[in-house]
Amino acid sequence: MSSTDFHRVKRLPPYVFAEVNAMKARARAAGEDIIDFGMGNPDLPTPQHIVDKLVEAVRDPKTHRYSNSRGIPGLRRAQAAYYRRRFGVELDPESEICVTIGSKEGLANLAQAITSPGDVILVPNPSYPIHPFGFILAGAAIRHLPVGQDFTFLEQLERAVRHSVPKPLALVLNYPSNPTAQVVGLDFYRPVVEFCLQHGIYILSDLAYAEVWFDGEPPPSILQIPGARDIAVEFTSMSKTYSMAGWRIGFACGNRRLIGALARIKSYLDYGAFTPVQVAATAALNGPQDCVDEMRRTYRQRRDVLIEGLAAAGWDVPSPPASMFAWAPIPPRFASMGSLEFSKMLLQEAKVAVAPGIGFGEYGDGHVRLALVENVHRIRQACRSIKQFFQSQGVNAVADRKQPVKAKAS
Repeated sequence: MSSTDFHRVKRLPPYVFAEVNAMKARARAAGEDIIDFGMGNPDLPTPQHIVDKLVEAVRDPKTHRYSNSRGIPGLRRAQAAYYRRRFGVELDPESEICVTIGSKEGLANLAQAITSPGDVILVPNPSYPIHPFGFILAGAAIRHLPVGQDFTFLEQLERAVRHSVPKPLALVLNYPSNPTAQVVGLDFYRPVVEFCLQHGIYILSDLAYAEVWFDGEPPPSILQIPGARDIAVEFTSMSKTYSMAGWRIGFACGNRRLIGALARIKSYLDYGAFTPVQVAATAALNGPQDCVDEMRRTYRQRRDVLIEGLAAAGWDVPSPPASMFAWAPIPPRFASMGSLEFSKMLLQEAKVAVAPGIGFGEYGDGHVRLALVENVHRIRQACRSIKQFFQSQGVNAVADRKQPVKAKAS
């Protein structure tokens, strides 16, 4: 019997990133220099004052005991203070905030808490894999909402609800989006909240990239919309904001009923993150925020170098207004091969690793995702390699360039 014989494992498709990852590993084992834009794994160091607080806390033997699965009170209060100053939203740390072991764990455990077999969940496509698969593992049926320049979100939402049996239980949102980098404003959230209130549909909003923004206004919270807390929970993360990806700290905030269900499930599954990590996360939220400004400046510079370098190579890619990703349409010369084969070709010929868009859903297959996790020198090197590869394939750096079309949000 293989691992794929088990019911829940059988519901998971083959991991489409595995093939590219295996090729990358073989190339590196052979001594090849691979520039890796594939995984959104922050390369910036965690700010020193946060590390110092971790070291201070871990020296206290009392912190080595079991922690609190809901999160230590000081960290929940710090998250409430963040929502107050950033979004003007007042949250009760006792009933409206739960600390999670990363937002990914929080979403998956909330799916386990609220989902019955056969429940319908509405998920954008393309989307970050945990958004559909957290619910698939919980026994749900997923109805995909295609997003992109050819689709209007509210129309897709209304159509999905009209044609779903049973009525959908929940809707997943993610803005700034991973993988598409799309951002929305309160004018997007307002009719969505009103629609879901009318139809009794929960909203799970993934706001992991709340602080990784470059242009225009900072991304808003869905909880700023009146009535949203009656149906919505929002997930945030320390991973990108403070370069704490490996520390595994996130939050669920919002609707008391959903937060209570998540906390109850977690009480049976874990004792929360290691207390010194939670203490350090508290220091991050309550301490100086110039490190966040520096993070933003670094990713903005990388974004600009990448977009300009790809344009010079003949690859027009929309400049992402937020997130740490560029969502790149496959150049016309290679469009027919699909994102997986194009990704493999880039790796083999240009020594550049990217994430194939098909890994984020069928509507992502015309794109690849590039993460801003290499320094400026390496980004320029990658763009030169891509340009050389394109030229070897007869791609004209002028004639093959097309102006990007901005996606419609609503």
